[in-house]
Amino acid sequence: MDTRVRHRRIRIGAVDAFYREAGASDAPVVLLPHGYPCSSYEFRNLMPPLADRWRLLAPDYPGAGYSVAPEGFEHSFDSYARFLDGFVTALGVERFALYLHDFGSPIGARLAIRAPERVAALVIQNGDIPYEDALGPKYADIEATWKLPAAQMRAKMVEAVTEEAFREEFLNDVRPELAATIPPDLWQLHWSLMTPQRREAAADLLVGLQANRAWFPEHRRYLREHRPPTLIVWGPQDHYMPERSGRAYLRDLPEAEFHLLDGGHWLLETNLDEVVTRMRDFLGRVHARR
Repeated sequence: MDTRVRHRRIRIGAVDAFYREAGASDAPVVLLPHGYPCSSYEFRNLMPPLADRWRLLAPDYPGAGYSVAPEGFEHSFDSYARFLDGFVTALGVERFALYLHDFGSPIGARLAIRAPERVAALVIQNGDIPYEDALGPKYADIEATWKLPAAQMRAKMVEAVTEEAFREEFLNDVRPELAATIPPDLWQLHWSLMTPQRREAAADLLVGLQANRAWFPEHRRYLREHRPPTLIVWGPQDHYMPERSGRAYLRDLPEAEFHLLDGGHWLLETNLDEVVTRMRDFLGRVHARR
């Protein structure tokens, strides 16, 4: 079995999209929407050890990584969900397990709500949660900007898109010995791809967090009503999404399999083997070729 990652391009509407793929074309699909400020690069190590049994698909959002967004593209959670919908449709994918991490959580959840029958399972890993009372302390800094006039709030978001801010996002709250295992390539690579247009796009997403708050009930309703088989792997060393954030999902997914790991927001950098082991076991039971 060839488990190597292939690097491909596809046209999704006006977007020249880059994506990574591993596994057989007829294997059960695992869709991997990435977080901020990252790209499909975050899944480069996860894909090969799963590719013997699953088809892994990891696209870059428009204007992120190596995908090229047209001028005037709307950079929002809703538009990225529409992009993902177009991506799976273009590849002929009718059913998939969905990995929800960071901003990929509200984006992926929007995709799931569009057609719940397509979602075979969820793997939630430090995804942005839809529970206002369980957010980490770092979210208070974001919420404080919402009290500003719109122009000032947006200016603050633009100012927050810097290389040092990227570094802080990736290192987050992990203890020093774990921080040493997180490669600087993560922030240096993604900062090297930054352009003035992409900086504005990143600010659009950060501004969109306020509107996304009103969408929390819809996200919770999807979880509560559809209750897809769910694996939760969580790194509690996370200023944005600490342990209580991960456990909040159990309110609407009481049957979810919950695993607290010794890591932080970017578990695929610090706890890859543990995540792979749990995903193989879980997906082997709920989303595998019979």
